This record gives sequence, C-alpha cells and structure tokens, in this order.
Amino acid sequence: MSYFLIFLAVILAAGAAMYVVGLNKPDATAPVYDDALAAPVANLPPVLLPGEPVPADVDRLRFSVGLRGYRMDQVDEVLDLLRDELAVKNARIAELEASLAGMAAAADAGANTGTAAGAS
Repeated sequence: MSYFLIFLAVILAAGAAMYVVGLNKPDATAPVYDDALAAPVANLPPVLLPGEPVPADVDRLRFSVGLRGYRMDQVDEVLDLLRDELAVKNARIAELEASLAGMAAAADAGANTGTAAGAS
C-alpha cells in the first residue's frame, strides 16, 4: 500500500509540474531574437589606460559586470595593452642596461690604458 501512495504522489507531482510548464508558453507578441548568441553590442564606454600606464592606473581599473561576469572584450583589450606596454618597457630597459654596460666597459678600458701608460 505504501508503494502505491509513493507512486501516486510521484504521478501527481509530475502532473503538477507539467501543468505549470504548460502555463509558461511563449507569448506570441514577444519579440524573437534571431541573433541571441551574437556578440553583445558595446553600449558602454571603453575602459582605457593612459598612454604610459603606471601601477596606480591598473589599481583604478574597474570593469563592467556582464551576464557571466566581467565584459571579456574589455578585459582582453586592457590586458593586451598592458602586455604591449610592458614589452616596450622591458625592451627599453634592456637597451639602457646594454648601453650602460658598454660605457662601463669603455671606462674600465680607458682607466686600464691610463694606468698602463703611467706605469711605463
């Protein structure tokens, strides 16, 4: 008898669920979106960094929250810009360190030549 009551309760719950789902039929006057999975239109201002970003600029960045979190296109744009700026700065640092090492080597060679000439 208890199995029959459980079976009856499951059938009643399924019937109630089907009734509720049947009430949520799409409205014929509701707009149909053909491009529901298309990229969203950028209606927000872009998130930009200054020409030469500093760490404080990165700290001030705030991205708009979208359907699934932050707007991926904004985050990707800013990260690409930061990557490019860091690459330029790293190249410039390497160039300056190489020229500094060259000047130090020239100064050492000049000092050694002057010492050798004075000793003769």
